[in-house]
Amino acid sequence: MDATIDTGRLLSMSQRELDDLFSASSAGPIPSGEARGTAIIAPGTPYSQEIAQAVNVFAWQGKDFDAARGILTNRITPFGLNGIVAEVGVAPSWLDGKDCIVLDYSKTSLLAHWIRDEIRLIAPNLYLGVVYWGKQRLINFSLDFSHQPSPG
Repeated sequence: MDATIDTGRLLSMSQRELDDLFSASSAGPIPSGEARGTAIIAPGTPYSQEIAQAVNVFAWQGKDFDAARGILTNRITPFGLNGIVAEVGVAPSWLDGKDCIVLDYSKTSLLAHWIRDEIRLIAPNLYLGVVYWGKQRLINFSLDFSHQPSPG
């Protein structure tokens, strides 16, 4: 884990750098509590920060994990409403075959039943994620738990 990595640094990384960081990291513990989310779209470009801010304001603010129950809900819409539930567990990553924390929407959401997220702990209180639509990789994202005790 690299304590110098933060969300701003992730937004400036290339896709290859994000993939290398994800692959070099271990799954870490299944988190519990509220995470601030940041969508990482067009990584390494000047537009990544602006896109992340727009997504955060209008669509997705983060995830709320209940590790004991093995579920999470996403905070969505400009009002931060809780919705779109996923099951949470450990399984091999589609990116590299090593263990990761899988956020599986296939049994819990009509709207997002084809979505699978994978996350790994990359720094204290910071997870890097990959979003898949079916087996097609879409984007990366980060989950920042720094406002509460460390999950790992």
